Amino acid sequence: MTSDIRIESLAGAFGAEISGVALAESLSESAVERIREAFVEHHLVVFRDQELDPDRQVALGGRFGELEDYPFVAPLADHPKVIPVIKEADEESNFGGGWHTDLIYKPVPPMATMLYAIEVPTRGGDTMFADGIGAFEVLSPAMQELLGSLSVEYNVRHIQRDLAMRGSGKGSGGNRSMPSQPAPEVVDASPVHPLIRTHPDGRKGIYFSREHTIRFARMTPQESAPLLDWLQVHLTQPMFTTRLEWRKGTLAFWDNRCLNHYALNDYHGERRHMHRLTIAGDVPR
Repeated sequence: MTSDIRIESLAGAFGAEISGVALAESLSESAVERIREAFVEHHLVVFRDQELDPDRQVALGGRFGELEDYPFVAPLADHPKVIPVIKEADEESNFGGGWHTDLIYKPVPPMATMLYAIEVPTRGGDTMFADGIGAFEVLSPAMQELLGSLSVEYNVRHIQRDLAMRGSGKGSGGNRSMPSQPAPEVVDASPVHPLIRTHPDGRKGIYFSREHTIRFARMTPQESAPLLDWLQVHLTQPMFTTRLEWRKGTLAFWDNRCLNHYALNDYHGERRHMHRLTIAGDVPR
């Protein structure tokens, strides 16, 4: 029943925890709509103490949109849309470290990511989130106008280099399901997206992923770097961030259209195992 659903703001700049709902059950349309409204309002919604096998996670994700493939990690054998995100206890680098927005390097980036915690370390392994809408709204009108005139070119060739190093034994992707050769149409793509994106709620926000950035359109990488670096520092100030502490059974559902995130790598010697879904989006405007 939707009357049992409770929504409470998280500590931090944004985000909400939703309780009173068992995600493994078949949710009513009204419950899905209430969760969707909270997702749009808070950009990050978190559910605790859930019991989701891959079938149930896929069914849940499908209520919010079409599920997408992920090009850099092999999915579960029986669930082609469920991506295992695993850092073994003996690995040093992690998957998702560094501030980024998921799959922004695709011509049509995803709307959302849904990540479920199966095994977490005894300490550490949190995820940081940063709000591009809040970071944009505090800027001066002149800076907003300048940023609104810019577009950014993206690709992931650096990830291909990292995977090649991993295959040679010189590096680690932080996820042993990562293939050595991702799809060339993903690696070779260099889409251009507006730096300032209008969210479906009507608000404008900074939309970029420094980790995947080449340059501003019609500028050189050298010319672009100072402003891109400033944007990264500005966006990730504490006043725009929320830190999520994972527990086993936690599911986080976040909006890639306005958030950056960063998986912290501070739990060496312990294992972390998550299952991820990616939900399709639209062309940034």
